[in-house]
Amino acid sequence: MPGGTAAAASTARKVSPRAPSAASTSLVNTLYPETVPTAYREPAGLAGVPNRRFDTVLMGAATYRVVLDAGLASPYGHLRQYVVSTSLAGTADPVRLFSGDPLDLARELKREEGMDIWLCGGGRLAAALLPEIDELLIKSYPVVAGAGVPVFEGAFGPTVFEPAERTAFANGVTLTRFVRPTAR
Repeated sequence: MPGGTAAAASTARKVSPRAPSAASTSLVNTLYPETVPTAYREPAGLAGVPNRRFDTVLMGAATYRVVLDAGLASPYGHLRQYVVSTSLAGTADPVRLFSGDPLDLARELKREEGMDIWLCGGGRLAAALLPEIDELLIKSYPVVAGAGVPVFEGAFGPTVFEPAERTAFANGVTLTRFVRPTAR
């Protein structure tokens, strides 16, 4: 299969969501430089650094609205950008708006040649794409917040992933890669 999705939560063309210590940020920037928005790549020392893992990003409407509010109409100009939404009227070029079934989009993209697909935020979109997610990249912090946005919105329905590798940092932050048993 040409690619997968990583949800950092990933699909093989993969889809991934993502989650700062200096060491953990440095590792993420090294492994996944394409997850840094275009406007911040130069200040982060990533100008001209090629994509290592992903060439496509999928965002939900809520995630895209956050970046629009931050003044970034095309947040990941170094990637093919898709916003999955039935509520948005349009997006700025080159961001592509997709209003159909997100599973159809993910499956179509996975059939194409290229790198993996990154799922950037959105518990509702992540839940819709779960059947196509091959890998989870989870960054966790030793902090209990009490409430928040679920990684996968919706009814309880266990899906098995296995830990493939874990990096722990001195401040307690961990970056763990989980894979579906069939995605190895």
